[in-house]
Amino acid sequence: MPETREPLPPEFTAARASIERARIRAELVVNEISAPANIAPHAVAYSADINPARHGGNSDLGTGRFILLHDPEEPEEWGGAFRVVCFAQAPLETDIGLDPFVADVAWSWLVDALDAHGARYTAASGTATKIISSGFGELARQGDGAQIELRASWTPLDENLAAHVEGWGELLCMLAGLPPTGEGVSMLSTRRNGRA
Repeated sequence: MPETREPLPPEFTAARASIERARIRAELVVNEISAPANIAPHAVAYSADINPARHGGNSDLGTGRFILLHDPEEPEEWGGAFRVVCFAQAPLETDIGLDPFVADVAWSWLVDALDAHGARYTAASGTATKIISSGFGELARQGDGAQIELRASWTPLDENLAAHVEGWGELLCMLAGLPPTGEGVSMLSTRRNGRA
């Protein structure tokens, strides 16, 4: 007997379509990836990486994930039927990693990027972690290093997720040391990996 899939809720379908209309910076390479299972009845996930060829081979790089969760039951902790979960990471110069305010700056960049792109949301929460590392033994020649990681989630107030994706993309670029948005914005083209 062939397996039958129940249709996706129209709200989730509309939200997913709005994600695919997002305009992202040309420096980002975005791919659809397998969404985490068993967190919500419906989910879609994307990864993004800074493309060094767009702004010089010796530039800082960044990477991130954007996940949209949908539960028609509207979990109380979400405060709605949708929840965005995102991750962003980038290397830092070691002296910047030692700055006691770098985590505060990373969080403010997320809020500013979402606001600048007109994302409507509530119940934002997250962590910003700075990591300082020193190499030893065979890794001693790598010297000291630093990176910043931001993990955040929030509840969108409507199904127009394009602004949320655009804000997340802007955050990735800012963490990687790129200048604010200007030229070079392109439509989100997803290369699907794994399940849809």
